[in-house]
Amino acid sequence: MASQQAAAGAGVARVGRGPGRLFAVTKRAIDLVGASLALLVLLPVAAVIAIVVRRGSPGPALFRQKRLGKGGAPFTLYKFRTMRQDAPLVRNADGSAFVGAGDPRLTREGRFLRDSTLDEIPQLLNVLKGDMSLVGPRPDLVEQLPLYDELMRRKLEVKPGMASLSLVHGRNSLAWRRRAELDVYYVDHRSLALDAKVFLMAMLMVLLRRGVYYPKDYEGGVSN
Repeated sequence: MASQQAAAGAGVARVGRGPGRLFAVTKRAIDLVGASLALLVLLPVAAVIAIVVRRGSPGPALFRQKRLGKGGAPFTLYKFRTMRQDAPLVRNADGSAFVGAGDPRLTREGRFLRDSTLDEIPQLLNVLKGDMSLVGPRPDLVEQLPLYDELMRRKLEVKPGMASLSLVHGRNSLAWRRRAELDVYYVDHRSLALDAKVFLMAMLMVLLRRGVYYPKDYEGGVSN
């Protein structure tokens, strides 16, 4: 008991027992096949995006950022760069990262990538590497770990995902706490059937471009 409390105090989740090994093996197999096929189909699109991002503004095509993985282990998340190089981190009042439609940090091409969610194509590499799954809680920044409470730490019991319950129920339009509650619901009820439902609903949300941005516009607050 004492060791569990110590782990929680350090911000590392106690990994629960989950639905079983068969589920884990099947889910990983689906991740590998799904991410591989998606990369093959999207490779020409990704190549064009990389060229456009490089030519559009100074900086690399890929954006790398440390995020929280399963058990609280940090990993490097990949995205296409949508902001100007060395743009500062802006937080909402609840500690979540600000993502706004009128954000001056966004480049012109970056705004289109955000609107269409095409900036997240490189995360398929994270799925292949085993850092992420196609479906799971969205990974928070490593710097947000000190803000976690017991509920939020439960997100770390499973691999983070590209599609999530918080995405299909409002994405960035939701308060950070509400997103965490939906992610924990997924942790407690995860199954292949739920994964399929979340994935299909997420594709619909992406096509409709809903919940991409925070409800309030950019107000100039900066937090490093």
